[in-house]
Amino acid sequence: MASAERSGAAARRSPSAWETRISLVLALASQASSVSQRYLVELASETAKYAFPRRRFEARNLEEALMSVPDLETVKFRVLKRTNEYEIREVESYFIAETTMPGKTGFDFNGSSQAFNVLAAYLFGKNITSEQMEMTTPVYTRKSQSDGVKMDMTTPVITNKASSSDKWQMSFVMPSKYGSNLPMPKDPSVSIKEVPKKMVAVTAFSGFVKDEDVMQRESKLREALRSDPEFQVKEGASVEVAQFNPPFTLPFTRRNEVAVEVERKA
Repeated sequence: MASAERSGAAARRSPSAWETRISLVLALASQASSVSQRYLVELASETAKYAFPRRRFEARNLEEALMSVPDLETVKFRVLKRTNEYEIREVESYFIAETTMPGKTGFDFNGSSQAFNVLAAYLFGKNITSEQMEMTTPVYTRKSQSDGVKMDMTTPVITNKASSSDKWQMSFVMPSKYGSNLPMPKDPSVSIKEVPKKMVAVTAFSGFVKDEDVMQRESKLREALRSDPEFQVKEGASVEVAQFNPPFTLPFTRRNEVAVEVERKA
């Protein structure tokens, strides 16, 4: 009987410190493997949005046919009119995060990079709730109204320039699921705004954006709109530029747009 009790006690003995360590290591390894697999799946899913972009726009020419945009949320709009030179869109309202760009040009590399990084920091957690939000497209760069009122933007990134100053604004479109309930930025240089519903005339082009290109394309767009029988450029409207693609995108597949706000003729 005593022998049986000793055998049972031995069978019920606590695991050694070595065995406990081995079990803990195996459990952690299993958990890490599970987390790594989920991370890889998420990474592959996010990468696919850029590696296999979708075309959301009807091409008007060969240049536009080669353009593509990432499979990310973007601003909602409907096409009211399409010509060989431009497209008239009715754009739904949306929210943006906006910051003023350093420098005197809208597409200086250093200034653009600094503004982009400030907005990206807000989007990916530098806010009062540490909320990490999804990237959208495009990024807007635009000139603000001559009265100094800053305009709001969506995805793409938008850059604006005040008509009475040398400052430009860059904007990220905010994910629509938040509506007006967006977390407040920690960085005071970032502001949250709502862009009201509006009509815009848009022309698309590929390649990397340069200030000279924007000036030429804006001038050409305004000239074409002068002969439009239905729409005219809204008084005080300034140019905005939308960029849909990440920097590593091949130039001929990049989609950029120059736009000005319009209204129906009386």
